[in-house]
Amino acid sequence: MFYAISYDIRDDRRRLQVARILKDFGERVQLSVFEAHLEETDLERLKQRLAPHLDQEVDSLRFYPLCAACFPRVEVIGRGMVLQDPDFIII
Repeated sequence: MFYAISYDIRDDRRRLQVARILKDFGERVQLSVFEAHLEETDLERLKQRLAPHLDQEVDSLRFYPLCAACFPRVEVIGRGMVLQDPDFIII
């Protein structure tokens, strides 16, 4: 499934760690927004990796799933493009 992932992390060090982890799973499309195509197991693995770097009292991390019917309707105005679904995965 395609996800838009956004975050608001107060602490610089934790914010950098969150961004680095998200880069392992998707592409940065704005300063605090990533896009990723994730299977359910990848999504759970991502959440597990992120959890130690979040302070739930002050931070916010959001996952917006977009269904297959919605994905083609994503519109970009200005720079950038929507992350394409990979045709194949190299392991």
